[in-house]
Amino acid sequence: MSLEEFAKWIGRSRTMEDLVTPFPMRALTATLDEDDPDPKAGDALPPLWHWLYFLEAARQSKLGPDGHAERGDFLPPVPLPRRMWAGSRFRFEGEPLAVGDTARRVSRIKSIEPKTGSTGAMLFVTVEHTLSGPRGASLVEDHDIVYREAARPGEQPRPARPAPTDATWTRTVRPDPALLFRFSALTFNGHRIHYDQPYVTGVEGYPGLIVHGPLLGMLQIELARRSNPHRTVRSFEFRALSPVFAGPPFTVQARGEPDGSVTTWIADANGGLAQQGRVDFR
Repeated sequence: MSLEEFAKWIGRSRTMEDLVTPFPMRALTATLDEDDPDPKAGDALPPLWHWLYFLEAARQSKLGPDGHAERGDFLPPVPLPRRMWAGSRFRFEGEPLAVGDTARRVSRIKSIEPKTGSTGAMLFVTVEHTLSGPRGASLVEDHDIVYREAARPGEQPRPARPAPTDATWTRTVRPDPALLFRFSALTFNGHRIHYDQPYVTGVEGYPGLIVHGPLLGMLQIELARRSNPHRTVRSFEFRALSPVFAGPPFTVQARGEPDGSVTTWIADANGGLAQQGRVDFR
């Protein structure tokens, strides 16, 4: 498809409704290895936990070879085979969604932008999600998806640059396949790079299972908000820089800044900067 044809997809939208139920929250709490009390009606949904709802449910016969829904329905039919979560930006507005709410998500394709990187052609698609509930607007998320060319023979991920070493708060996480499976199940994510070892190594050319970008983002904001329990998140953003692979432990790190914000990042098993972000509080 030409860029002019891709441009026709900009502005395309769809709406989904869902009921905020307690079990997904309880299951995610267990997956993150926290001991929070069981959620009850009226409890607020923590930042980013909306990813447990509004889940895509494509029919099995409508899945593409990578386990995602076939392209060409809502998302454009990008011919580049490899897809990754490149980053997200969040603005938290009004009252958060709560257990028992009937909520709505309006998704709109905001932009489509081609780029060229060290591994060849790429296409970035940004989708804007606006969530609202009984008390009005709750949050706006801009989700960046990157599509890339197929792996070349012998291609290896570029080494990540060193991560900062001056964290205020740190948490170590061991990303075993069970953690990746549970997060995939909770978010109904069929992407095979997170659970299918022969596929991710033999087809997409990575050395092992890849830890979900949104899981890394969630761990970042969880560390920041739990380390500042009396503050309310106003905005959050994160950007993926280098993949994290299952097996060796990585660290989630955060640093308090003079302006009151918190800088967050993921340091891989070799101390490389895999993902970075920023949290602003009200």
